[in-house]
Amino acid sequence: MEFKFNKDVSRNFLSKKKIAIIVGYFYQDICDNLLLAAQKTLIKYGIKDNNVNVFYAPGAFEIPLLAKKLASQQINGGNLYDGIVALGTVINGETPHFKFVCNECARGVSNVSYQYEIPTTFGVITTNNMEQAIARSGSYKGNKGEEATMAMIIMLYLIQQADTQFF
Repeated sequence: MEFKFNKDVSRNFLSKKKIAIIVGYFYQDICDNLLLAAQKTLIKYGIKDNNVNVFYAPGAFEIPLLAKKLASQQINGGNLYDGIVALGTVINGETPHFKFVCNECARGVSNVSYQYEIPTTFGVITTNNMEQAIARSGSYKGNKGEEATMAMIIMLYLIQQADTQFF
């Protein structure tokens, strides 16, 4: 059997899901574009307005701790959130700080996903300059907010299929 998310027939897939979006808000204009694209993607697949919470972290380095806290929250014996999208921007500077922030943010986000088995996707732009960040936040290189949100939706679907499969 084959399992693949069908974008055309899954317009209400998120109708009963609860999603958290974390925005590392250091580069406000870039992050606003990422957030808007993420929200539009969620709406496209049937999310209800009151089933999305947006949390603003000071920067990308702080995203994993907040993601872990949100992933650990329970309600009625189950996870409060079905999925988490991490958004932000890190632009390379003149020091090695860039590498530390990027590595720790990516590692932390992936650890949350593994530890809690909640799709937690990485929509943090890591670029060499502002022009590249702009290009990846809605310009000619697409929008990482939309891409990370779509990855979270597809993973939600695949995990749901994995939980219900039988032979």
